[in-house]
Amino acid sequence: MKPRIAIPVPHSFKPDYAQRSLPQYTAAVEASGGEAVVIPLDMDPDETMKLIESCDAVLLPGSAADVDPQKYGAAGRHEKTSSPDPKRDTVDELLLQDAYNLHKPVLGICYGLQMLNVYCSGTLVQDVDSRVNHAAGREVPLAHKVRVDPVSRFASYIKQAARNGSEITVNSSHHQAADVIGDGLRVVARCPDDNVVEAVEGTSPEHWVLAVQWHPERSYQDDAPSKAIFDAFVKAAKAQTKNR
Repeated sequence: MKPRIAIPVPHSFKPDYAQRSLPQYTAAVEASGGEAVVIPLDMDPDETMKLIESCDAVLLPGSAADVDPQKYGAAGRHEKTSSPDPKRDTVDELLLQDAYNLHKPVLGICYGLQMLNVYCSGTLVQDVDSRVNHAAGREVPLAHKVRVDPVSRFASYIKQAARNGSEITVNSSHHQAADVIGDGLRVVARCPDDNVVEAVEGTSPEHWVLAVQWHPERSYQDDAPSKAIFDAFVKAAKAQTKNR
């Protein structure tokens, strides 16, 4: 039985973005042996929960939105902070509540990392000020280096795939990042050139939680560390199928 991976539609009011990005997440999950289950953002809450409960793991994808600064107690709103997406946030929160209650594996990507951190009572940098171009975009396949904590669980997932030990090179399409790290999370990777948080993982050994700031779904076909992330995630999800 393939593990069912819940993936919310990336954006509720930018259909072009959602239609372009969603297939990359579903394809990456399926390439690692999972069954992608798309969670709509406009369903009745009861129907949404039924669909969520039928899944074994959660993937929180990127988004063209930014998390509402009020959610993490920011003093104000930065001029470069994009509009929030309340429908996406509501579904993400339902997914995370279910995942944390039942110890379902969680993989966050880009906005997914930011949403996870805020859900866990962390905060965000509203606009990264750095000489590193974190907003390089999909046209730049290798934007900057990431240094991974060698004693992290994340490091064990990519150990065989990383060419230079605990250092990898990634794409980058974000302008916000984690600041204060949320409860039950720890930083496991940073950009060595400016110390921006690039990955966090859960601190509980009983719950598989990982989030990365870059986009491995764009590079899983030809980048071994990217594929290793999805392989480790789907492997963790398979352990949940017995509980379904």
